[in-house]
Amino acid sequence: MSIEGALNADLSKKTLLLGLKLWVLIGVFVGTFILLILCVLSVWVTLGRRSRRSIDKFSFSQIPNVSKDIKVDEVEDQSSNGLPESLLLPVRDRLSDKNSEKMLAYLRMSKSSDPDTISQCSAVYRREKGVSSRSVEEGSSATVQKQCAPSNSGQVTASPLVGLPEVSRLGWGHWFTLRDLELATNRFSAENVLGEGGYGVVYKGRLINGTEVAVKKLFNNLGQAEKEFRVEVEAIGQVRHKNLVRLLGYCIEGVHRMLVYEYVNNGNLEQWLHGAMQLHGSFTWEARMKVVLGTAKALAYLHEAIEPKVVHRDIKSSNILIDDDFNGKVSDFGLAKLLDSRESHITTRVMGTFGYVAPEYANTGLLNEKSDIYSFGVLLLETVTGRDPVDYDRLANEVNLVEWLKMMVGARRAEEVVDPNLEVRPSTRSLKRALLVALRCVDPHAVKRPKMSQVVQMLEADVYPFRQDQRNRKSRTVSMEIESFKEESNAEGSRSNATATAS
Repeated sequence: MSIEGALNADLSKKTLLLGLKLWVLIGVFVGTFILLILCVLSVWVTLGRRSRRSIDKFSFSQIPNVSKDIKVDEVEDQSSNGLPESLLLPVRDRLSDKNSEKMLAYLRMSKSSDPDTISQCSAVYRREKGVSSRSVEEGSSATVQKQCAPSNSGQVTASPLVGLPEVSRLGWGHWFTLRDLELATNRFSAENVLGEGGYGVVYKGRLINGTEVAVKKLFNNLGQAEKEFRVEVEAIGQVRHKNLVRLLGYCIEGVHRMLVYEYVNNGNLEQWLHGAMQLHGSFTWEARMKVVLGTAKALAYLHEAIEPKVVHRDIKSSNILIDDDFNGKVSDFGLAKLLDSRESHITTRVMGTFGYVAPEYANTGLLNEKSDIYSFGVLLLETVTGRDPVDYDRLANEVNLVEWLKMMVGARRAEEVVDPNLEVRPSTRSLKRALLVALRCVDPHAVKRPKMSQVVQMLEADVYPFRQDQRNRKSRTVSMEIESFKEESNAEGSRSNATATAS
């Protein structure tokens, strides 16, 4: 018998296992072995993918989704470095959860697109700690621009995020662990408390790279902390402007929600006007106008240079931080709303601080950027007069700052409204200009209020004066406008008296 025939005979023999032939049994074993190998490979690949996803989620998966009551739109920035990817503001449809992935996709940008290493588009002003900025200033012009421009800043300082672990970097900032912030604040020591508000406590801290920061630890009060946390991250997470307090990063761990900002070490406007900072030196007229101008530039940027526009909704003196050079920096975006370019307003629950809230918003709940402009006008009057927006310790006709100011201007007593704490009084021209801008901003008719870019132009004409002949001409214009306002105030008063008499 040949070898082949003997082999076939052996393979055809029946075995004790279910009477199967030997060649069938060998085939079953070989097939089972191959399937086992494939299963092992499949499990290995799956575990590898899950491991990579867990690393991504460690840094990104807890990025808060856009709040459902905020409708936003898409925006594209140009990059001076010619990056292949555009920087996108997060987009979310009110009824779709798929768009939450767009937020994650945005944040999963390569490290080379970190805003600390690229130049970004901007408006109004350009100067930022770090290489990047979204703001630009050309001469004394405050016209809002929506295109990139070359930097004219002569000094560039290091990013506050330099030296921190790269694994924790986001596209726009840094992801901090609870342990990072406990070390930075000495376990949230009471000695490091900078202030406390309705939604949390702010601590001073120092990161491992030596950068001083302000850490806002939000209260865990029935979801309000979560909502404020999301709003702040969405509103200013990737926004860069000299006059906006920069959000460096955040922490989500268990029930803890914390925001990490740049540290601004010269108090806030409220402290300089009414509080302890008065003991640190004189708050001159020039310094006040510089703070106000910086605030106006920040609002012009938020309202007119980015899409969707950001309505702050809580502009007040305590939310205007001041640095060593008396640059005003707008902070606390916990109540901010994003407004689509196609929307003239949104309807929302009335929030804000009494005395600063625009009358139409307080009465109807209709919100747009004009509400911020009214609040800015009150802020400007507070800066000029040194008075609180509402002060019940004063006489009945002086309780409301806006109404008292209108009464004083109508009575031709504008010179008497200046803060008595000013060691050197402003010039008549400067005072009239500030009052005119403020009165326009607090006009009871929202449509008559100027845009913030126009406010910036009017204020810059005073902070950065033109030639003498231009100053004289503009001074005459301001005087005529003040006189016009007086006449309107007197006419309204006469009509009111006539109506009361008729009744």
